[in-house]
Amino acid sequence: MSNRVHTQLLAIALLLLAHAASAAFPAAVAGQPLPSLAPMLEGVTPAVVNVNSKTLERVRNPLAEDPFFRQFFGLGNLPQERIKQSLGSGVIVDADAGLVLTNNHVIEGADELSVTLSDGRTLAGEFVGADPDTDIALIRIPAEQLTAVPLAANSTALRVGDFVVAVGNPFGLGQTVTSGIVSALGRSGLQGLGYQNFIQTDASINPGNSGGALVNLNGELVGINTAIFSPSGGNVGIGFAIPSPLAQEVMRQLLAYGEVRRGSLGIQTQDVTPELAELLGLGTRRGAVVTRVQADSPAAAAGLVAGDVIVKLADKPVPDGQALHNLEGLLPVDEAVSLLAIREGRELSLSAVLKARLRALNGKDLDPRLQGARFVELPEQLRQRGGEGVVIEEIEAGSRAAANGLRPADVITAVNRRDVADLQALGQRLASPPEQLLLTVVRGRRAVLALIE
Repeated sequence: MSNRVHTQLLAIALLLLAHAASAAFPAAVAGQPLPSLAPMLEGVTPAVVNVNSKTLERVRNPLAEDPFFRQFFGLGNLPQERIKQSLGSGVIVDADAGLVLTNNHVIEGADELSVTLSDGRTLAGEFVGADPDTDIALIRIPAEQLTAVPLAANSTALRVGDFVVAVGNPFGLGQTVTSGIVSALGRSGLQGLGYQNFIQTDASINPGNSGGALVNLNGELVGINTAIFSPSGGNVGIGFAIPSPLAQEVMRQLLAYGEVRRGSLGIQTQDVTPELAELLGLGTRRGAVVTRVQADSPAAAAGLVAGDVIVKLADKPVPDGQALHNLEGLLPVDEAVSLLAIREGRELSLSAVLKARLRALNGKDLDPRLQGARFVELPEQLRQRGGEGVVIEEIEAGSRAAANGLRPADVITAVNRRDVADLQALGQRLASPPEQLLLTVVRGRRAVLALIE
């Protein structure tokens, strides 16, 4: 090819590129307007807010505490406190009551809350309640010309492949909209999180999006954005949202009781191993083997016995013990749920009514020697990793429990060398106070035996 022809072809190509660059994007194709999310978002974005939390932290300054240094260097009254700020997102779900859903980790421990609306107004926020195990928190703002996002009429109809839109405040940049699809449903088993039943999406979710809205193409709330999976800390297309029905149920309980009441069957389980599968004549290695049924528990009333293998609860598959525990905590209490178990090779269809788990126990109600100690359940994150026991939440100064050397954050795993899985088990172990009380205490990374007198 001659240089002259090459030059002519290059000139034509440049002219075509210039024409394409200057051409406006068509408003319609074949007489039909191009699809846009803008009309839907006009009703959604006013309901998605920025949440700013401030926490006062005490700062230890050894120099400021030393009288010599204070006088010699003229340090005076150095500040002993600092303000820690956190930015996240939230969703107005009730305009008349001024109720805003967000994540617990966005506002946890906050001394002051403020909410900035999309129109620029900043309103004081009032903490209503929180549930760390589902990472849901509820705050209230003055109901002044607010807009709420409606909850999806049938959130259970959400399918993998449905288009969704995430709205939030990533990296403190201000309100941002991203879109994608539902990548998976019912995600669980994520380390460091509590009860899990996540919507997975590839809509871009980044730090600061936490507590924001995940909506469908009708502008209805299907989830509360809460977490990302990322080696780098930024978006890699794997984000997670709490389904709106679960968030709504948590909100209902926080408004009604000030806390969330978790359901329990009253059993202890273990995973199905190859050896157990062969011993029990199972055709599958999935399920949770019942190892113990507590007396007067929902499981006992339903007819479960040790050795049964639970494979479904509320029509949801139970691959292992962790999944069963996760389902128990997500299901409503005082309502009948279906249960499918395998016993001696036969399937059993049962019905159980989950009862609320104990929230806390006072030592004086268990044994006089434990007076002054308050016991609570082990955090769900630790239970998800197979932990068992109960935690001492607080110890009264000068109490008998304090005199016996017990400390806050101690984990009690056994009473007189008999395992304690949870609060109910602790209550049963001490139903008849023993003459000698020996506790197995995990303190930090050490386990010690404590004789309580």
